[in-house]
Amino acid sequence: MKQVVQDIRSGETKLLDVPVPEVQPRMALVRNGASLVSAGTERALVEFASKSLVAKATSRPDLVRQVIDKARREGLLTTVEAVKNRFDQPLPLGYSSAGTIVALGEGMEGFQVGDRVACAGGGYAVHAEYVLVPRNLLTPLAQNVDFKVGAFATVGAIALHGFRLGEVGVRDRVAVIGLGLLGLLTASIARAAGCAVMGIDVDPERVARASQLGFRAVLRQDAEQSGLTFTDHQGFDLVQICADTPSDDTVELAAAIARDRGVVVATGVVGTHLPRKLYYEKELRFHISRSYGPGRYDPRYEEAGEDYPFGYVRWTEGRNMQA
Repeated sequence: MKQVVQDIRSGETKLLDVPVPEVQPRMALVRNGASLVSAGTERALVEFASKSLVAKATSRPDLVRQVIDKARREGLLTTVEAVKNRFDQPLPLGYSSAGTIVALGEGMEGFQVGDRVACAGGGYAVHAEYVLVPRNLLTPLAQNVDFKVGAFATVGAIALHGFRLGEVGVRDRVAVIGLGLLGLLTASIARAAGCAVMGIDVDPERVARASQLGFRAVLRQDAEQSGLTFTDHQGFDLVQICADTPSDDTVELAAAIARDRGVVVATGVVGTHLPRKLYYEKELRFHISRSYGPGRYDPRYEEAGEDYPFGYVRWTEGRNMQA
């Protein structure tokens, strides 16, 4: 089968011929109908791979620390060999797709061969003809939903989880900073939930696109004054940051336009050096949203297929996808 991968050593994005995955327990083999290219996450991976070794180290000091710790524990030669091997392994791209189940492993009750499903997860819902996906990262897809639409389920779950963290309701005022795909999905969810929404971006084209979709949308330089008018000089109940930038400007703007004791949620990858004075004086709550929701990065949930009790965790990542 064909699969898109990223060569970390050379920086090339490649289309390879690879074997079809073998079915495993608690997993389904899915023939992809469509997979979504993430302009944020995947672009960042491609840009990282294209950098020199020194630039890679500079951009990811956390990985450098891991290498140093490993060298201290296991020795320099072992560590160098491990790093070389890691660079030689192609990195599968993609984390959101939709398709048809063609085979099931043990422990997949509730699913049948032929079911249409949306798929999630880095390393699972990749850009390939066939993907092997754990049960909790699958959700049924209605017959009238096109695969190209279903492939957006994962990104939709990311937006939905971030919105839930804001704990807002009908007629609350929500600002969305960053009007790319994630921002527009977040704004749409907030509007559907009955909130009054204003979008903010530095790009005039994105502002115009959001306006065409019926949102009040403004450029960054107009955000503070427009926000005061939009909220009757009270500030926003929730500021949702959906931008992708290393700059701290977004968290600074969020503090400036949030109401007293409001909430700021960072769903995008942004600088997080918070201006303490503003966050303290307004007693703001700041959250960094963890991907699709509860269950993310928990191997018992994602790999072993153990679900969280409905009464204790209402919205897991799987249930966010269903929504």
